Amino acid sequence: MNSIQAIVLLLFSINVYALDLPDADPVPGGIAILALNPVLNDGDGSPSLAEAGPPQAFYNDRRVMVVHINRQWQAVVGIPLGSEPGDHVLKVQRPDNTIYQLGFKVYDKQYATQHLTIKDKRKVEPTAEDLARIASETKEIKQTLAHWTDQTDIPANFTLPVAGQPSNSFGFTRFFNGLPRKPHSGMDIAAPVGTPVYAPAPGKVIGTGEYFFNGNTVFVDHGQGLITLYCHLSRIDVKTGEQLQRGMLIGKVGMSGRATGPHLHWGVGLNRTQVDPKLFLKR
Repeated sequence: MNSIQAIVLLLFSINVYALDLPDADPVPGGIAILALNPVLNDGDGSPSLAEAGPPQAFYNDRRVMVVHINRQWQAVVGIPLGSEPGDHVLKVQRPDNTIYQLGFKVYDKQYATQHLTIKDKRKVEPTAEDLARIASETKEIKQTLAHWTDQTDIPANFTLPVAGQPSNSFGFTRFFNGLPRKPHSGMDIAAPVGTPVYAPAPGKVIGTGEYFFNGNTVFVDHGQGLITLYCHLSRIDVKTGEQLQRGMLIGKVGMSGRATGPHLHWGVGLNRTQVDPKLFLKR
């Protein structure tokens, strides 16, 4: 084994270690996992892609996660709930700045409809003052979900953040008091008020707040655009900038914001897109 091959194997072992990709499900609200270029060369002694660094990939002009595993660079792409089924394109920029396109298919998925009754009518038909607050909070939340941290050790294998009853309501078209609203973008986990909520994987707290719809909320950055959020909390037990390990306390279940009962709304974002959290759950 020559010195270049030894370096490549060392890089490969450090960066991959126990990395496990989420489940692929290329539907609206799901994840596409696309193989890019191989990590290792064919043994001819030429410089490898691993030494040159990873490629960058973009979907809908948004940068997406790229990791290497099983001797391949892999793009982990979050697909928006509003995406049309059919042919989609990933743009890939190599370390030498050459660009190519990689096509993939998004398949159709029909989500169910859910009707809910909210006692606080302002949470369904906000006042003008409420709407101004909502607009400001929406901008803040979008900025937080757009956060990007370059790192290779991505914890893409999560544990359930709270001991409760998970629902399968991700993607449901929701009607509040008979009025249609946006599709549900997370996993609701029913649990009594005060039930502890724990970090499902290592990450860094990048924001906390109390919002009109989401209630008490915590945002955790896991690297390369993978961001989780925890909503409707009765209490927040972390601060912005705090580094979390798997199993550390985030807060307590509540029903703050717009909620019909005590539960945790758990959201998972990839490339500024909310995807089905169950795809990340530890098998």
